[in-house]
Amino acid sequence: MTTESRARSFSSAAARYAANRPSYPPELFDALAELAGFPLAGARVADVGAGTGIATSLLEARGARVVGVEPGEGMAAEFRRRNPGTPLVRADGNRLPLSCGCLDLLTYAQSWHWTDPDRAVPEALRVLRPGGALAIWHNDPDTTVDWIAEQQSRIEARFGPGWYINERARSQDGLRFTARHLSWSRRVSVDTHLAKLSTHSLFLVGEPGTEAFLGDERALLLGRFPDGWVEEHYVVELNVAVRGG
Repeated sequence: MTTESRARSFSSAAARYAANRPSYPPELFDALAELAGFPLAGARVADVGAGTGIATSLLEARGARVVGVEPGEGMAAEFRRRNPGTPLVRADGNRLPLSCGCLDLLTYAQSWHWTDPDRAVPEALRVLRPGGALAIWHNDPDTTVDWIAEQQSRIEARFGPGWYINERARSQDGLRFTARHLSWSRRVSVDTHLAKLSTHSLFLVGEPGTEAFLGDERALLLGRFPDGWVEEHYVVELNVAVRGG
């Protein structure tokens, strides 16, 4: 199973992704504006790997002028359905169809790990204005919570430690990242939690045993949470780098 095949897998489950993936806490966007050094209101933003537009819509709610950038056909169709007034281009972060210095902010929500940083970083530097910012963030399961740690251990025991792909932001020439971590949670049904889990690429590419694994997880979780609800805990890791002049 290659990273490329996992990256292509999301289009098959775009509506399920939009319905069940977690959002982001308001504090994330407060921290983003603080680390970027300018308000989001009025900022020219490209949200790369925009998917179904979860982050795009939240940036727009803060007053940003956003264009979505999404390579996947199914995800792009769902983006357009949910964000009919937002411009969208079909591309990825390795080759942005944007002019030099046109952006105040370039964002990657849950999507930096699908790029080649050796190509995506020069592209970021090209399209950002001096003083513009590259922001990378992702929700990670909070494994300080017992039931989440136990589930992560079961997934790794069954499918290996590489099931959850996240490429951390690395400082490179021209970009020095500052990190911020934010904890938050959401209360959802067991079925929503499992539907969310099923939208991770490992479960979308047909890895043997995934359906049986999800069935076993449902039984385990309902045994532990008989009311059928769980509190999903996350830690958002935000990394922001400001382009120099």
